[in-house]
Amino acid sequence: MKILLKSAKIIDENSPYHLQQKDILIENEYISQIKDELTTTADQVYDEANLHVSPAWFDAGVSFGEPGFEERESIANGLKVAAQSGFSDIALVASNHPCTDSKNVLESLRDKANHSPTKIHPTACLTKGLNGIDLAELYDLYQAGARVFSDDLQPIKNPNLLKLALQYTQSFGGCVASFPLEEKIANQAQVHESPNSTLMGLKGMPSLAESLQINRDLAILEYTGGNLHIPLVSTAEGINLIKAAKKRGLNVSCSVAIHHLFFDDDALQNFDADYKVFPPLRSKSDVKALRKAVKENVVDFVTSDHRPINLELKEVDFVLAAYGSIGLESAFSAMNKLFGAELSVKMLVGGRKIYDLKQSVIQQKEKVRLTLFTTENEYVFTKDNIASKSKNSIFLNQKLKGSVLNMI
Repeated sequence: MKILLKSAKIIDENSPYHLQQKDILIENEYISQIKDELTTTADQVYDEANLHVSPAWFDAGVSFGEPGFEERESIANGLKVAAQSGFSDIALVASNHPCTDSKNVLESLRDKANHSPTKIHPTACLTKGLNGIDLAELYDLYQAGARVFSDDLQPIKNPNLLKLALQYTQSFGGCVASFPLEEKIANQAQVHESPNSTLMGLKGMPSLAESLQINRDLAILEYTGGNLHIPLVSTAEGINLIKAAKKRGLNVSCSVAIHHLFFDDDALQNFDADYKVFPPLRSKSDVKALRKAVKENVVDFVTSDHRPINLELKEVDFVLAAYGSIGLESAFSAMNKLFGAELSVKMLVGGRKIYDLKQSVIQQKEKVRLTLFTTENEYVFTKDNIASKSKNSIFLNQKLKGSVLNMI
């Protein structure tokens, strides 16, 4: 199978052709030629205007519902959505039913992607049954292929448990992910604590609920060593703590959901449950700080935080509505509108490091997985752009920029 890319702009920091416009010939998944112009025949030719190419993307924050909540999304359709959205690899969150706390569950999830162009790399549970009390069989899960251990949106309440997890995983190179939430401070709040929460008459979650937990986790990391990841950081205070910890040399990484870079809590004023995500949308100053952190490489990668929710759990009173938004289909276009193609790609492949996944390099004789996309076309994101079974997108009716053409 020969694939020819004509006049494609290469976005790949690791490639000697980064930011250059080249013709690329791919034969049986290997790049055979990269030249200013190629006239060879091929089985498939891409000759679109504004064609861009990068190493295929990775999303470390995906839920498909299945197993346990198949009415929200199936793995089979979810993988098709991921492939259409430019992702060759995804990490499924651990909070399925059954949750990913055993080798059998992990392997069964991974095997469901055997015939898909997008591969699954399950995030394993940190604790048995997500109970927050007993560590799961972390080494067995590591031997089965898990690299990151997390209880998803459930914070690690017991600081000694985090200490033990960081100490234990050092022996085999695992990464512990700790969701940044102090539940007693959050106190079942619905939205961010701000003038908007007062105007809406809803209980607000202060930034302290995030920063207090991050401060605790970083103190434990400094004591134990190890590899700590803090997902879905949403506040200026939280990101500043992580920035300072990195300067001190702590082995900490962090990620941000794309919607926390795009929206602030003004979007909630119409009580539209599509904007109800967790952590909640924060203030304009938080959004500004997060965008700055992306540009300064404090944020290691972004995730779509793709969480399908069935219609009956969204079309209810805002207080009763479920948290979550789908995000795979809009991920690149939203990032590209905010940051442009080069930084967007960097953020969309950055998660490979903590999941120990090889990244393709666009150069001759390399075996590659590539995403093809455009960057200049603007469009309004509607339900017609959604291939997911659930339609609960926070980006509905937003003007986005750039489109995915294919993932090869």
